[in-house]
Amino acid sequence: MQPVVEILSGLERRVDLVVSVADIEKEVQTQLKRVARTAKVQGFRPGKAPMAMIERSHGPGIRYDVINGEVGKSLDKVIAEAKLRVAGVPNLEPKTEGTEEGALAFSATFEVYPDVTAPDLSTLHVKRAQVEVGDAEVDRTIDILRKQRATYEARDGRAAQDDDRVTLDFAGTIDAVPFDGGSAEKFPFVLGQGRMLPEFESAVRGMKAGEKKTFPLTFPADYNGKEVAGKTAEFAITVTEVAEPLLPEVNAEFAKSLGQTEGDVAKLRADVRANIQREIKSRAQARTKGSVMDALIAACDFPVPKALVDNDAQGRVAAAREDLKQRGLPNADSVPIPVEAFTAESERRVRLGLLVSELVNSADLQAKPEQVRARIEEFAQNYEQPAQVVAYYLADRQRRAEIEAIVLEDNVVDHVLSKAQVTDEKVAFDELMGTA
Repeated sequence: MQPVVEILSGLERRVDLVVSVADIEKEVQTQLKRVARTAKVQGFRPGKAPMAMIERSHGPGIRYDVINGEVGKSLDKVIAEAKLRVAGVPNLEPKTEGTEEGALAFSATFEVYPDVTAPDLSTLHVKRAQVEVGDAEVDRTIDILRKQRATYEARDGRAAQDDDRVTLDFAGTIDAVPFDGGSAEKFPFVLGQGRMLPEFESAVRGMKAGEKKTFPLTFPADYNGKEVAGKTAEFAITVTEVAEPLLPEVNAEFAKSLGQTEGDVAKLRADVRANIQREIKSRAQARTKGSVMDALIAACDFPVPKALVDNDAQGRVAAAREDLKQRGLPNADSVPIPVEAFTAESERRVRLGLLVSELVNSADLQAKPEQVRARIEEFAQNYEQPAQVVAYYLADRQRRAEIEAIVLEDNVVDHVLSKAQVTDEKVAFDELMGTA
C-alpha cells in the first residue's frame, strides 16, 4: 500500500513508513559476512573470527546503518512519487502502535518548499539612486587624503578644535571607584574623528595645553564594556599638548605619494575622479538594489520553511561568533548569542531568496559567462594589477561563483527596473558615502 503524505499545517508534512525486518536482517547478514572476511579480532587470524563475535562487535552499527538506509530509500520514493520539494532534513521517529509483526514503522515529518508566484512587477514603486560627481567631490576626497597624511605641530595657547591631535592624561571613576580602562597617561587622539565618546570630545574641545577639567560622562547602554555600560562616570583630564595638523601641499611630491609615478597633479585628480565614480556607482547600485528588494518583499506574503530560517539564523550566530574571535574576545565560543535576535532578518532573507529564485527561473535571468567576466574586470580595476586579479577569479571556482551570484542579483534588479514604476532619487554625495 502506497504511504499517504499527510498535511499537518502550513508547509509541514508527515508520512508513515514501514520496512520489513526480514529484509533488514538479510542485508545485515550480507554485510556481516563481508566484514568477517577481513575483520581483525584479537586471538584470531584475519577472517577467521567466529560470526558470533563479528555480530557482537559490528552488528549494532551495521544494523543501524541498514535501517536508516532502508527508511531513507522508502522516504525518497514517496517524495519522488508525490513530486515534493523537501526543505531541510526530515525528522524520523519510530512508531510502535499499530505496527504489524515482522515490520518496523517510522513517522517522517518534514517541510516542503512553498509555491512562489512573483508579483506583478508593473505595480511596484522603486527608487533609483543617482549621484553627481563634480570638482567639489574630487576636492573633498583629496582633502581627506591630505588629512590622512597630516603631520602635527604642537601649539602653545591653541584651543583644541576638530582635526587637532590632543594629548592628555585622564582618570575616570564610578562612585569614586576607578574602573578598568578608565585611565591613561599621555593619551593622543585626533579630535572630531569619533574615536572617543561624543561627551568626552565635547569636554576636550576648546581646552589648551596645561588646562584641567572634571566632567560627568554617561556610557551608552549598548557600550562594549558591559561593566560600565549605562553607568555615569566622572572623568578628570589634564591636556598636555594640542598639536595643529599640517596638511601636505597638492603638488608633484603629493601625487607621487599616492602612486602617480609621474607626479602629475592633473592625472592624480583624474585618477581620484575615476575611483570616486567607481565607488559611487557601486554604492548607488547597492542602494537601488535595496529599494528593489524592499518593494519585492513588500508585495509578497507566502510562508517560508522554518528549517531554512533556522539554518540561516544559526549561520548568522556562527558568523557573529567568528567576528567576536577576530576582535579578540576571549570567550567568543561561550558568550550568549540568542538565535532569536536573527530570526526576523533570516525569515526575510529566506523569503527574498525564494522570490529571487522564482524570478530568475521564470524570466531566464541566469548569469551569463560574459557578464561574469565583465564584472570581474570591473572589480579588478580597484587593484594595482588588474590582470592578475582577473586571472585569479577566473581560475578559482568559489570566487567565480561569488561574482556569479552578484551578477544574478544585478540581473534581477535590472529586470524589475525595466517593469516597475521607477522614480530617480538624487542622493547627496556625503549621504551615499556615509560621511554626512
